[in-house]
Amino acid sequence: MSLIETYRAVYFVGIGGIGMSALARYFHASNIKVLGYDKTPTALTRSLVAEGMEVSFEDTLSPELLELDPKSTLVIYTPAIKSLSILEHFKSHGFVVIKRAKALGLITESTESLAIAGTHGKTTTSTLVAHLCKEASLPFSCFLGGISENFKSNFHYQGDKYSVVEADEFDRSFLSLSPDWAIITSNDADHLDIYGDKETIEQGFVDFAALIPKDKQLFVRKGVEIGRTCLSYAVNEKADFYSDNLRVEKGLMHFDFHDSRETHAFSWSFPGTHNVENATAALALLHQMGVDYQTLGQALKSFKGIKRRYTLNHFDSGKHYIDDYAHHPTELNAVLSSIRTFYPNKKLLVVFQPHLFSRTRDFEKDFAQSLTQSDALIVLDIYPARERAEDFPGVSSAALLDLIPHENKELSTLSEALEKIKTKEFDILLTVGAGNIDTLYQPIIEWLRSTD
Repeated sequence: MSLIETYRAVYFVGIGGIGMSALARYFHASNIKVLGYDKTPTALTRSLVAEGMEVSFEDTLSPELLELDPKSTLVIYTPAIKSLSILEHFKSHGFVVIKRAKALGLITESTESLAIAGTHGKTTTSTLVAHLCKEASLPFSCFLGGISENFKSNFHYQGDKYSVVEADEFDRSFLSLSPDWAIITSNDADHLDIYGDKETIEQGFVDFAALIPKDKQLFVRKGVEIGRTCLSYAVNEKADFYSDNLRVEKGLMHFDFHDSRETHAFSWSFPGTHNVENATAALALLHQMGVDYQTLGQALKSFKGIKRRYTLNHFDSGKHYIDDYAHHPTELNAVLSSIRTFYPNKKLLVVFQPHLFSRTRDFEKDFAQSLTQSDALIVLDIYPARERAEDFPGVSSAALLDLIPHENKELSTLSEALEKIKTKEFDILLTVGAGNIDTLYQPIIEWLRSTD
């Protein structure tokens, strides 16, 4: 019996998270009552309410919550929440309480699942895979870690034969999945607060790779060791599937894609070697599933990307504004490299918000090196998320800024950032980070439009 057949209601503790909200939309689309709690209202929670879900922002045992039946209500929570009276109530009153990863894992058990893993690139790649599935008319649903610009959502339903899921390594969540096909984009050190060291996170990806049933259904970036036979993919080096001859022409990125038998030319609107790498993996997987290259080529051209993944705005003044979610040095380097590829002689202002004290501490030298690629730099206060500043003495944005050999650099709070941006000269503005820096997006858009 499936989850849908078992429960009449699902309560989400932390419903506003990007992964949690995709699951909420899945159950809501399945005509199951969806309720939930989150700490603060956001654009995402407002969207859920507008779609017909019930969301509370107070950690209180409301009459409606107390009326929920443990036999017919499933409770799903995010591991980002450590202590909450609502959650304790559910745990102590006979409710089935499971993590988000377990719920997603149960869904993948009943579908042919396409899982995309990697410390970098998994959101772009999984969203692209989902878009290709849609354009190829495959019966699928998807659970994404970002808002697809094509779907205008992090969830899409077009059938239940396949499921496209972002396989998150945080908290070892991806080991709860039952993948039939998979892509592993990278296994760089990250989430060291969870794994402890680079070797342990690499072992996590080895354990994930072992879940894939057949060698030719696992696609791994060449050079990433996962302890078993697989199909490799790469850019500018030969592999089972690879792309080369990258060039920018008339504002589009063109590249040649090779498999063992043939070569095909593709183009799309996303710059950067890392994006071509993600496209190479997605094209390889969909073709291996039986989708022809002509269909894939047309689908690639219509891909609009993901919100906060190189979201690009042009203005009549000639200025460009890019907003991106990058929060690891590898990701930051990829974004900056893409900008320099498309705009090699433009003056670049970067506004960066570090995410997590632990990540800032673990990669401070790498962040400093990445940020030297800017012409002017504003570093915001560290976004703590689940961490506390007092647990990380000596770790701060000021300490990070001291490591950056840059003439034009300064610190700022989030609230002061827009006024400081207005005083700078730039051709391109990049706001980047995974915290609440996204709240600057609309005010910056409005200001730049007013100056056209």
